Amino acid sequence: MRAIVIPELAGPAAARMQEIPEPAGAHDRAGGRRILVDVHAAGLSFIDPLQTRGKYQHRLEAPYVAGSEVAGVVLEAPEDSAFRPGDRVAGSVWHGGLAERALAIEDYLIRVPESLDYIHAAGVQMNYSTALYALEGSEVRPGGTVLVTGAAGGVGTAVLDIARARDISTIALVSSDAKERIARAAGATHVIRSTGPWLEEVRSLAGGNGVHGFIDMVGGDGFLDAVRSLAIGGTGVVVGFASGTVPEIRTNRLLLRNLTLRGMAMDVMEAARPGTLDRIRRGVQELLDAGSLHPVVDHVYPLERAAEALASIEERAAVGKVVVTIKE
Repeated sequence: MRAIVIPELAGPAAARMQEIPEPAGAHDRAGGRRILVDVHAAGLSFIDPLQTRGKYQHRLEAPYVAGSEVAGVVLEAPEDSAFRPGDRVAGSVWHGGLAERALAIEDYLIRVPESLDYIHAAGVQMNYSTALYALEGSEVRPGGTVLVTGAAGGVGTAVLDIARARDISTIALVSSDAKERIARAAGATHVIRSTGPWLEEVRSLAGGNGVHGFIDMVGGDGFLDAVRSLAIGGTGVVVGFASGTVPEIRTNRLLLRNLTLRGMAMDVMEAARPGTLDRIRRGVQELLDAGSLHPVVDHVYPLERAAEALASIEERAAVGKVVVTIKE
């Protein structure tokens, strides 16, 4: 089968399309349970280019098959599985997705309705699970306002989409005209530019008192202003550091205004509180089945251009979800 192999940890440019054997056994995160998917489209995320350089927290040794998310049709599944051969599915796999067939993990697998094509389905599970978990962590309720940094990315657009479905007002922070277009298409209530002094504008849009929560995908120099944008008692959620810089903050800022900051890592929480993954997976499935999700896919590449797709994320040129098609 055709697959995109990373032969050495030298970045996206190292990616090569090769003929390799079909995957044997089960996914290394699947507890020995083999689910094989005929892949129609593969979704990429920020972890993919990091893995090509050995910089992701769950390091992969080269050579390996790239691709963190798949959408396709189940070919094989355990007899006692909730999934059956022929089911249309999408799910996070962390590696192995950029191939004609890939091993999947039940805890990260959702059913894809007939109304959703595989290209858009490849942008659902990872982004929307992260977005739903983060939005819950922000504790912003219907009628409240949440600030979303990096709002035109895959997770950012998913947050905007879920917030729209839940009657939560959003302020999307973006850096360009193209990203503003994507954020508005994803349902942002307000869009402002990160390239200027945006803090006062956020406060004004939030009625002068600040936002009830923020979800930050960027980190870097703007993080302190995100904290400053919170209303008294507000909550900020740290999802990632797309800027490449991990910020630090003086904790007296939290004390004086009763603020809460929290990180989010579902795998870690699952270990401490089993059932977390299933709860979030079911939440995404319910939203998808209700027709409430509208995944934004702005860049689609054929398999032979997967290296370009990976580079577009590393260079922060991508907006929305980046998807690679495996089948026409």
